Amino acid sequence: MQAATIDNTGLIAALVNRERISDDLARHLFSPAFDDARPELYAAADRVRRETVGDHVYIRGIIEFSNYCRCQCDYCGISCHNPEISRYRMTHDEVLETASHAHALGYRSLVLQSGEDRAYRVEDICHIIESIKSRLDMAVTLSIGEWSREEYAAFRAAGADRYLLRIETSSQTLYERFHRDSKWHERHQALMDLKELGYQVGSGILIGLPGQDGPGLIRDLEYLERLRPEMVGIGPFIPHPQTPLGNQPAGLFENCLTFLALLRLYLPDAFLPATTAMGTVDPIGRQKALKAGANVIMPNVSPVMNRPSYQIYPNKICQDDDVGKCQKCVQSLISALGRIPDFGHGHIRRSIY
Repeated sequence: MQAATIDNTGLIAALVNRERISDDLARHLFSPAFDDARPELYAAADRVRRETVGDHVYIRGIIEFSNYCRCQCDYCGISCHNPEISRYRMTHDEVLETASHAHALGYRSLVLQSGEDRAYRVEDICHIIESIKSRLDMAVTLSIGEWSREEYAAFRAAGADRYLLRIETSSQTLYERFHRDSKWHERHQALMDLKELGYQVGSGILIGLPGQDGPGLIRDLEYLERLRPEMVGIGPFIPHPQTPLGNQPAGLFENCLTFLALLRLYLPDAFLPATTAMGTVDPIGRQKALKAGANVIMPNVSPVMNRPSYQIYPNKICQDDDVGKCQKCVQSLISALGRIPDFGHGHIRRSIY
């Protein structure tokens, strides 16, 4: 598929058919020249979403249980090179109490998220998982960074259903430029380990990193198509002033929506969140994402007092809303679009394609 030989309408039809995307066409897709055609792309992705996974929007509550992190990611506000934030760790009982509150409100899918905090031992994480699984009827997702294969196996044996580990970029060069203490191949291998251990795997891409371009984003899409994770989260790069990339321009929201729509076309049965970051950069960003292929929302169910300190990026929305208020807001947002709020376990039912 070459950009010079196809108009935008023909291009979108080719994308719906999941044809390969040339570098010239990749530049076109993520340039102003494609702006007038983006609504047509979003509509096509929404049709595929409806036909493939239906009108349910799956709601997964996130508990951000620690903002300590050993990593030095250049864009992240909770990385260990930021001395200006107040650090916290939740105890086992605090996590369980927070999960129980979410469960009482109807949540049946929970994400336990933290920085890479090795103050928690493997047995500590397992104890938290086992307590939730034995006392509450909830699917449990971990989003706690890189551990060894053996440790992932222990978490899986304790009852963890899913694991979120964002690759951020398929470019080894870009990845290792912005992740000073991490190697791309180790991140990739961790994703392979998680798949082999039977997790429902989530990954994701950060849109707008310095040095990223259209062809690079299509390489990201191809990587994710090969990986075939059960969930893919897309968010714009939002510069945090207390990080090495704090003075860089933010990622473009329309590029996020374009990549999200492409994901729905090329991974039609995946769970695709309308991320909080998209709602942060655009007042109706989550609604726009839900109309461009997304079918998941992940509200914060963490204690309100902790939320200002879990600042991966600045100006994050929904920092002061209690869990009940947030739940009603999300339900209203989804229902207003004619979609069905679903607080259930949300286990994927994969199609063959």
